Amino acid sequence: MAANLSAAGSIYLYHPMNTQRKALISGITGQDGSYLAEQLLARGYEVHGMIRRSSSFNTSRIDHLYNNPELLDRRFFLHYGDLTDSSNLNRLLERIGPDEIYNLGAQSHVKVSFDVPEYTAEVDGIGTLRFLDAIKEVGLKDHVRFYQASTSELYGKVQEIPQTEKTPFYPRSPYGVAKLYGYWIIVNYRESYGIHATNGILFNHESPRRGETFVTRKITRAATRISRGLQDCLLLGNLDAKRDWGYAPEYTDGMWRILQNDEPEDFVLATNITTTVRDFVSVSFSHLGIQLEFRGGGVDEVGVEVSTGRTLVRVDPKYFRPTEVDLLVGDYTKARERLGWEPKTKWDELARIMVDADLALLGSEVKSTNAAVM
Repeated sequence: MAANLSAAGSIYLYHPMNTQRKALISGITGQDGSYLAEQLLARGYEVHGMIRRSSSFNTSRIDHLYNNPELLDRRFFLHYGDLTDSSNLNRLLERIGPDEIYNLGAQSHVKVSFDVPEYTAEVDGIGTLRFLDAIKEVGLKDHVRFYQASTSELYGKVQEIPQTEKTPFYPRSPYGVAKLYGYWIIVNYRESYGIHATNGILFNHESPRRGETFVTRKITRAATRISRGLQDCLLLGNLDAKRDWGYAPEYTDGMWRILQNDEPEDFVLATNITTTVRDFVSVSFSHLGIQLEFRGGGVDEVGVEVSTGRTLVRVDPKYFRPTEVDLLVGDYTKARERLGWEPKTKWDELARIMVDADLALLGSEVKSTNAAVM
């Protein structure tokens, strides 16, 4: 797919008489970017997506949009770009002239940020600054609205429960610290230059499109494989960690609502419900007819199948973070009152949705393998 893009990407020259709203999404190939692109197209937007050059294809989440001839290069455009390249961002903004920018691009894996802290800072922190400065330099500051994907990881070692827009931040990872810079540079450019720039402080939001190394998807994928005899055991880190899990498409709708607010403000999107990793595991396996009983504690804790006595879940210390975030739970009152937004899907329903999707995916993989053998 990427081979069809020129070095500058698909070029759409901005014309002030064009009344169709245009959105630019960084990170369009990710979970949130793909859902947001679908929703904006459904709302009649012209959607531009920024993707990084790669020697391998990583666009599966948006292939259904790219392969639609009624959309591609008509209302859906892809451009090569990178949050570490200021000149590239300037050129893209000049050519597209977007009405809305959704900055979803990031090194978004918390555990990985401990391994690549400098890169995480460059993309998640300074990358946000580069975008804002490009807006200012190309003369879009009075025209464009900018959404920054902030995160509940800003709260880290939480200072109050639940967390709101006014809760003090205390990040506990290079990812959280980089996002903290991104948060405050948004506020600074909003106050200094009058840019309509906002932070969406989104708590954990998951879906079948979640990357396989994120804990929820790791759980649902392993549960389905174990249920079909394709995997023996699921290895996890801190089973006691508590998270506020919601359904990603509902949160991308919230992103859009945040930018429709006339005044640029920062909003928490959450469910106001927290649960442990252990409980997410139990519900995922239970949906497949496997009842687990957890025994022991700490690194020795195991999840045992009640009917067979098999150990299906173990704790592996290599998945522990150097500093842990123990409990996150958000209060979305402001978003409900100002934006009319509230979550609909509870965490246990979300787990079942993801298990069903992974089960269907597993079935299609098995069929493909069998067809290849034949």
